[in-house]
Amino acid sequence: MNSSVQKFDPKSALVDAQWITIDDGIPPGERPAYDFRTVFDLPQSSCAATARLTVTAHGIYEAFLNGMRIGDDELRPGFTSYSKTLYVQQYDVSSMLRPGSNELRLRVSDGWYRGRCGYSRFADSFGNRIAVIASLNLDGDDHSQRIDTDGRWQVTVSEIVQADLMDGQTTDFTRIGHESWQPVAISSDPLTSDRERFAIDPAPPIRCCERYVPRSITRLASGRQIVDFGQNISGWVRLSELGPAGTRITLTHGEALNTDGDLTTDHLRALVGPEMTPLEAGQIDHVISRGREEDVFEPRHTTHGFRYVAVDGLANDLSPDDISAFQVRNDLTHIGTFSCGNDEVNALHRIAVASWRANSCAVPTDCPQRERSGYTGDIQIFAHTAAFLDDIDSFLRSWLRSLADDQLSDGRVTNVAPNCGNGPDYDPNDIIHGAGGWGDAATVVPWELYQAYGDIDALRENYQMMKRWVEFQERKAASSRHRDRVAARPTPAPHERYIWDTGWQWGEWLEPDMVFDPVKVGFWEQGIVATAYFAHSAEILSRTAHALGRADDELRFGKLAELVRLAWRAEFMHDDGTLVRDTQASYVRALRFGLIPEPLRPAAAARLAKLIEDDGCKLATGFLSTGMLLPTLADYGYADLAYRLLLGHDEPGWMVMLDRGATTVWENWHGVDEQGHPTESLNHYSKGAVITFLHEYTAGLKATAPGYRSFTVRPYVYPPFDHAKATLESPYGRIEAGWQVDGDAVIVTVHVPESTEATVVLPDGTRCHPNPGDHAWTYRL
Repeated sequence: MNSSVQKFDPKSALVDAQWITIDDGIPPGERPAYDFRTVFDLPQSSCAATARLTVTAHGIYEAFLNGMRIGDDELRPGFTSYSKTLYVQQYDVSSMLRPGSNELRLRVSDGWYRGRCGYSRFADSFGNRIAVIASLNLDGDDHSQRIDTDGRWQVTVSEIVQADLMDGQTTDFTRIGHESWQPVAISSDPLTSDRERFAIDPAPPIRCCERYVPRSITRLASGRQIVDFGQNISGWVRLSELGPAGTRITLTHGEALNTDGDLTTDHLRALVGPEMTPLEAGQIDHVISRGREEDVFEPRHTTHGFRYVAVDGLANDLSPDDISAFQVRNDLTHIGTFSCGNDEVNALHRIAVASWRANSCAVPTDCPQRERSGYTGDIQIFAHTAAFLDDIDSFLRSWLRSLADDQLSDGRVTNVAPNCGNGPDYDPNDIIHGAGGWGDAATVVPWELYQAYGDIDALRENYQMMKRWVEFQERKAASSRHRDRVAARPTPAPHERYIWDTGWQWGEWLEPDMVFDPVKVGFWEQGIVATAYFAHSAEILSRTAHALGRADDELRFGKLAELVRLAWRAEFMHDDGTLVRDTQASYVRALRFGLIPEPLRPAAAARLAKLIEDDGCKLATGFLSTGMLLPTLADYGYADLAYRLLLGHDEPGWMVMLDRGATTVWENWHGVDEQGHPTESLNHYSKGAVITFLHEYTAGLKATAPGYRSFTVRPYVYPPFDHAKATLESPYGRIEAGWQVDGDAVIVTVHVPESTEATVVLPDGTRCHPNPGDHAWTYRL
């Protein structure tokens, strides 16, 4: 079997190849996948040669040699800011050659390059023509040959007559054998002359990583068949029952059923423009049968977020052998586990992991259906959590390259990365870039990678982006004031030069009681949130400068962080430590970021606890602070309250998701109402950041030095769980932390890998410093 080759020089490998293309003029959403091909002859002796295919595309591509698919990776070349970075793949195809005539075929569709993209479904974000470049290099003892893309290649519409990542794919098997080959065009796109952007993707390939078989197949009175795969995923189906020749089958993908048991996608329709016009949800595939048993429909030029598939047009009843679903994502190495004696908590952990993995396809997306974009806010929230689950280092460093590529000239960080606009020179979303808590991914994500893996290059590679972001925050705070603040205080106070409250701000976003106002959203006064993140990012930057030996910057940004903290206190905090915005989210963020002076923190934590109790022991946090809520409570002596919140079955809460059938984490707390009606996305991982509490507090495992060179195990034992355990494959080896209730005692167990320093703090306050190996301690409840 051919394999991907890891180390090569993409510019040298493609030095003589030309970009080839076709000028089709077809509207977005209706464009086919094109097959580009060349035929070449090989003498018998050449078949023993080493043959390597190097290829990339504007669009997504598949490669075939003599009818055999090359590689097991999908959606190549991946999703990047294509004008700055384009990943190139190389494959060993030696075993696929044959003496005599050989055919190399490259199938290219719109993909992210010119397909519909993001919330508003803009097309042609990076260009309006697909193109491909490739070189097949044969190197033998007595024969060397190079087959490059050039003007001698041919092109035709493939049997994939329509392909769009968001809309879906249409395959007409009756076209096979009836192709009309035409000469290719050599691309004149100025972008194709820039080969400095060629790079090797450091991330693991995208693959079909999990297969799901139907949990049930139901035929409705309308004739439609509903296939339930039992799990909300991101990917596609494989359908082998296509019916007799001429049968046209439609497959509609979605996350939920209505009360009649039929598929609904209404909750996935994005609302755009001043009138909030709903867009179509998309996610619809079509296949036309030619009546041959060997034909299998597997739409590799689109993806969908779904649990259910509605199948129309097929007379035969489907069986579980006829259809299956595949989770398509980056093939990340799983490095962490958690389990305990509470089935509901284990289920919550499971759906949080499922949400994360369904959104780790090419880039860390917000959701796999409505937007599928690399939202900065989501991964800023979840990077710390994800590092307990998977080896995310190379995956997020690949994404950070796009984040840096797309950083605007004034230092703002784009809302999503890669950033899809409407054409390479126009970004209609320009106004929304640079929001507090979203743009701070530029500092938070590199820092989290450094803490998780101990690789200083994660900071070094991104330092200029981090610095430019904080300098933008500094300039923005000093140069403008929110209109509400101007009205309340026409003459600015001296500390206001460090209050950041202008520009687009999402704020806490999606608090349970938030009233969405499309006129005010983004321009409301959110200085208490944005300024908190300003201080947080400045502090991270100072620590980064220290790690990199940049003493001047360490001092400069450390001082800036302190000035911002002082300004935040002057503007948003009362003398007793309570806050002008008296919400759970405000206290969580202030305590977590160290904004409140240490002597006043217990009072602030007490106020947070009282707000929760006064609300019937319900959470009221939104997008940014939910993942920090339970750890903050535990840190200030309210671990029992944290567990009560975790286990609560009243809305809003995590257990409500499980009660209402969730297999992934919802975007909104009210994602499915009591009547079973869905709202918004049902696969957004951000609220799943709560499981950090399970790893770091229930099991008690925390890094105290980058890469877990040193760590603590301090479990917050909750006896009703009976037991809990977390494992982590750290850079130094496997760490285990767990506990087990044994009558009136608790046994705490730890495995310490070599070359690390561990500190174990038992719930009774006993501190231990075990050597590498397995250890156990017993204490009385």
